Amino acid sequence: MNFELPEEIVQMKRTIREFIDNEVEPLAMQIEENDQVPDTLLEKSKELGLFGLSIPEEYGGMGLNMVGKCALFEELGKTINGYTTILGAHNGIGSVGIVEFANEEQKQRYLPKMASGEYIGAFALTEPEAGSNAANLKTTAVKKGDRYIINGQKIYITNAPIADVFTVMAVTDKSQGAKGITSFIVEKNFPGFHVGSIEKKMGLHGSHTAQLYFEDLEVPEENVLGVPGQGYVNALKILANGRAGLAARCLGSCQYLLDKSLAYAIQREQFGKPIFEQQIIQHYLAEMALDIETLRSFIYRVAWMTDQGMNVIKEAAMVKLYGSEVYNRVADKAVQIHGGIGYIAEYPIERFYRDARITRIYEGTSEIQKNIIASRLKKEYEG
Repeated sequence: MNFELPEEIVQMKRTIREFIDNEVEPLAMQIEENDQVPDTLLEKSKELGLFGLSIPEEYGGMGLNMVGKCALFEELGKTINGYTTILGAHNGIGSVGIVEFANEEQKQRYLPKMASGEYIGAFALTEPEAGSNAANLKTTAVKKGDRYIINGQKIYITNAPIADVFTVMAVTDKSQGAKGITSFIVEKNFPGFHVGSIEKKMGLHGSHTAQLYFEDLEVPEENVLGVPGQGYVNALKILANGRAGLAARCLGSCQYLLDKSLAYAIQREQFGKPIFEQQIIQHYLAEMALDIETLRSFIYRVAWMTDQGMNVIKEAAMVKLYGSEVYNRVADKAVQIHGGIGYIAEYPIERFYRDARITRIYEGTSEIQKNIIASRLKKEYEG
């Protein structure tokens, strides 16, 4: 395995770093307080190509492999998580399904606009009675003539208020259970499509989630995504595909917190000497660095395996689980090192601490990742 990044990715990392330093970070507190990413910042992100990371070059995107995407997601993780979640959801679960399962006509219709950021993507699976149990969907899709009529609702949909294109899962044959679920490409202007109010969240300010309501939603037959009845399988593949990228964003945030904590420990004096001289602080920093370097190696191994076409269901679950656990541990230690200032809202440490908590829940809870890992272990044992 060679994790050396090609020069174009190295240069793109530099460009993103400069963009974060000059454009994003100066607005971080404003985004946090107003719970809104300015349109001007999103427009600049589109100009940089940050909405086309997952989309092949022939459709106007960058066509990055997983290693390349993780390298850029790591850099993006070093700033306010609400902003990076907009990009992560679009480039991950919001667009991967169309890249992987759409026919050529669908790709030509949607991917160029998604690559440019004209269309923002979202993924609609979760329902009030179907969170971790994704097969328990209640939203139905009934075929009538040349279209499907969809009724139901989705909850906690990231990017819902700003998205233009949604990958939606609905039941087309209840008698078939999980094999009776079909995925659809749904546009926000289709008749019967409604977005609910924006949820108020503990963290990820600037990234908005909302409910979706489908009231006799009319979806043309040509917007079926992939094979009818394969929607549940599609959903699992879409979620698995994005897990290394999510872990890479966690990694970037962890590195940011370690850098801030180290600088603070060296500069902050207590009892006549820098707190870095306290052995417990050195141990905290060492533990943070160990977790971060272990996570970094794991992420790029899984990304490399993905690019080789290997089966990474178990490894993707592991890296998402580990990435979220490391982020939470590192954030907790960062607050402890900073003491009182780490708990004050006008400083970024407190924000990262709150943002870290959702990573153990969204795109598959930690408990679900453990279930996946255990089931794969059993399957491997049985041959």
